[in-house]
Amino acid sequence: MKIEEKLSTSVINGIKELYGADVPAKMVQLQKTKKEFEGHLTLVVFPFLKVSKKGPEQTAQEIGEYLKQNEPAIAAYNVIKGFLNLTIASDVWIDLLNTIHADAQWGIKQPQADAPLVMIEYSSPNTNKPLHLGHVRNNLLGNALANVMAANGNKVVKTNIVNDRGIHICKSMLAWLKYGNGETPESSGKKGDHLVGDYYVAFDKHYKAEVAELMEKGLSKEEAEAQSPLMQEAREMLRKWEANDPEVRALWKKMNEWVYAGFDATYKMMGVGFDKIYYESDTYLEGKEKVMEGLEKGFFFRKEDGSVWADLTAEGLDHKLLLRGDGTSVYMTQDIGTAKLRFQDYPINKMIYVVGNEQNYHFQVLSILLDKLGFEWGKDLVHFSYGMVELPEGKMKSREGTVVDADDLMEAMIETAKETSNELGKLDGLTQEEADNIARIVGLGALKYFILKVDARKNMTFNPKESIDFNGNTGPFIQYTYARIQSILRKAAEAGIEVPATLAKGIELSAKEEGLIQMLADFTAVVAQAGTDYNPSILANYAYDLVKEYNQFYHDFSILREENEALKVFRLTLSQNVGKVVKLAMGLLGIEVPERM
Repeated sequence: MKIEEKLSTSVINGIKELYGADVPAKMVQLQKTKKEFEGHLTLVVFPFLKVSKKGPEQTAQEIGEYLKQNEPAIAAYNVIKGFLNLTIASDVWIDLLNTIHADAQWGIKQPQADAPLVMIEYSSPNTNKPLHLGHVRNNLLGNALANVMAANGNKVVKTNIVNDRGIHICKSMLAWLKYGNGETPESSGKKGDHLVGDYYVAFDKHYKAEVAELMEKGLSKEEAEAQSPLMQEAREMLRKWEANDPEVRALWKKMNEWVYAGFDATYKMMGVGFDKIYYESDTYLEGKEKVMEGLEKGFFFRKEDGSVWADLTAEGLDHKLLLRGDGTSVYMTQDIGTAKLRFQDYPINKMIYVVGNEQNYHFQVLSILLDKLGFEWGKDLVHFSYGMVELPEGKMKSREGTVVDADDLMEAMIETAKETSNELGKLDGLTQEEADNIARIVGLGALKYFILKVDARKNMTFNPKESIDFNGNTGPFIQYTYARIQSILRKAAEAGIEVPATLAKGIELSAKEEGLIQMLADFTAVVAQAGTDYNPSILANYAYDLVKEYNQFYHDFSILREENEALKVFRLTLSQNVGKVVKLAMGLLGIEVPERM
């Protein structure tokens, strides 16, 4: 039973006995005592003044005295105006630590058979270029969110929709045919996604040169762009693809396979994965079918040029294009098709789309359309909208090849972690293999934590140097504290000191120790809140606050040198559980913690 619940019952009993009144449990407001006052929990007394018919201070005094006499959990109390600050007895904290200690998965709920099924879509790459820094934020958020939803007792399906069709794909294919001389990932030694991305950049370079040449001949920019032979060829290629031309399809398949092999390596390094991948080349026809069905039912209308639209003015929005006049589909059509396939594959209760905030309007419309088309989860779909991520140097553009590539970024982070750790002597005495593994864990941990500690809705600047600092609100600082705890536990084991299954009571604890137990107990509420608010950053900042508190405790109290045997064992148990909860919190964010450092 939670301390709050126990106290709430005692307060209700006290008010009955003192003032002869029955009060509902929701009237009992207990909150954490503010740092500047003595106590653990504070009772707000104002709601009870009607029944006590006395001033706030006297009422608080009387309830405090009642609790001290009748509730063994209360060791002391003090009154500040209308607030009753309660100090919880040491034995109650030891009980609570025993409960946490007994549960290896403290704070994490396992899904029951009838748990709701939450599907989370993230990543959504295009097959004409490698993953970049924006995708890193998307993948890390999607993966963390999936872990958080699962930790709240939901069944979770992680899914990805790959944009594998369209004019942008044809640009890479055409450029490879024209300038590639049969180059392959094997012959060039390049990852397939990087190779294809190079041809996307090459297309843009040649296309710009063509446009400039035509403008020199006196054409306007618009005319030059429309008349560019290269762009006309790319459009022709897309028409052939749509018509199932065997040569174009074979090239498309070959180049996409290069890209998928490259993506898989990036995902593996990043530590993310999917239960089911959908491809736009499969879903766009399904979407067309659904739109035609909506047209027949009168949900949509057709214009003279043959295009199909949805009229959303009744919902306070405008008209939305669903099929172009030539019958080709737009993103919205594909999303409807993907939804149809997913609904056939899974009994979805909630659908979460992890997509940047530039698509806010798109998902507002999608929600209405899916609802009109009869998808039960349509109107409750969640668009987990996140802000842009930039580097200190500014914005990135993939056409111009100025994008920060995800593979290069991860490699650079691992390299920086290696240099920083070497300078600080943190890799001394380790084998090369151990040192490389720690550099990988720290480098990727720094990157993931720096991105995930920021509220997803905000735009952010990723600063590699700042992220790898071993002090401050960073991944390496948290990882280092975890490694320090493991080192203490190893030394204790070498000295033959065991952490017992249950701690004995009767030890006097310091406020710092009680505060740490209170923070560990909070982990269940933090996991729940991160799920309710769809906000992994709550977990990141909790982990930081916890290790900050622990480091102060470590600085102020001796653990292995403590003379009092019972206190020594208590502090070891406390340390072990701080380590456990740090590992669980970081694990939900997709971040590893090293056993030594």
